[in-house]
Amino acid sequence: MLARNAESLFWIGRYVERAEYTARILDVAVHQLLEEATVDPDRTSRVLLRVLGIETPEEELDVWSVTELVAFGREHDGSIVDSVSRARENARGAREVASTEMWECLNSTYNGLAAAERAARALGPHEFCHYITDRAAMFAGLSDSTLSRDDGYRFLLLGRSIERVDMTVRLLLSRAGDRTSSPAWVTVLRSAGAHDPYLRTQRGVLDANQIAEFILLDRLFPRSVFHSLRVAETCLQELDQRPNSRFAARQEAHRLLGRARSELEFLPAAVLLEDLQGRLLWLQETCREVGEAVAQQYFHAETWVAWTGLHGRNGVLVEETI
Repeated sequence: MLARNAESLFWIGRYVERAEYTARILDVAVHQLLEEATVDPDRTSRVLLRVLGIETPEEELDVWSVTELVAFGREHDGSIVDSVSRARENARGAREVASTEMWECLNSTYNGLAAAERAARALGPHEFCHYITDRAAMFAGLSDSTLSRDDGYRFLLLGRSIERVDMTVRLLLSRAGDRTSSPAWVTVLRSAGAHDPYLRTQRGVLDANQIAEFILLDRLFPRSVFHSLRVAETCLQELDQRPNSRFAARQEAHRLLGRARSELEFLPAAVLLEDLQGRLLWLQETCREVGEAVAQQYFHAETWVAWTGLHGRNGVLVEETI
């Protein structure tokens, strides 16, 4: 597979996942601002922007101003519209490896952004967020059902999994300093799409320790950090050209993911909330390092140089490359 196609698929997976998670987080935050009179709109909006890595303006923020930045801001990296646009551009450049259904889904999603924005301005931000999450779910289903399980699919799934870990960690960071009895922990479950699975697993008990444990460590929930790390690690194993090598984790990206996965796998649940913020920041930095390692290994490789012989020219040995 060409490096440019692999990189495009990797970033398609990341951008679609980023758009979906941003929409989920914004939707829950907007509901909280509209329904709870005790919530400070400016403070909650600034926490949201900090979690998403969007620059915070100096003026006071409310529901609509934060929606403009997070959902519709075309000049802001990380906004929903920006993520959808970037996913579409990557799909345009990788038409030969992406399925027709995937391209049509992303293209129609992009073309429908203007109508979805108008509906949101008339009926509320929920309409726009619902549109994005529905289209992201459609894209995930189409990619899973129309792509062969080859290297292209693995790069798409690898990007999706890394971005899922990063966005889930950002979500948990927004609540890392809250009291264990704070009702805000429920918003974490709703933003991660984990509310119903958590209630079924824990029989309705809402506890911060159990919520953090479920989102970070649960092996069966597909949006948990541990499950996403394991999927990403499996993708790198399958991409390895020498899977039966005597030495495991020969590449930096694989080593970083394996270390993060094993750190969580053998972490005692009783100490999970001890220095939770530090552990989450470490996971976020790991995601950044993994992205750079994957790019260096597969996308930005240096020109291959091989010796084909030495020829003397005026008494000087000259290297020839192929």
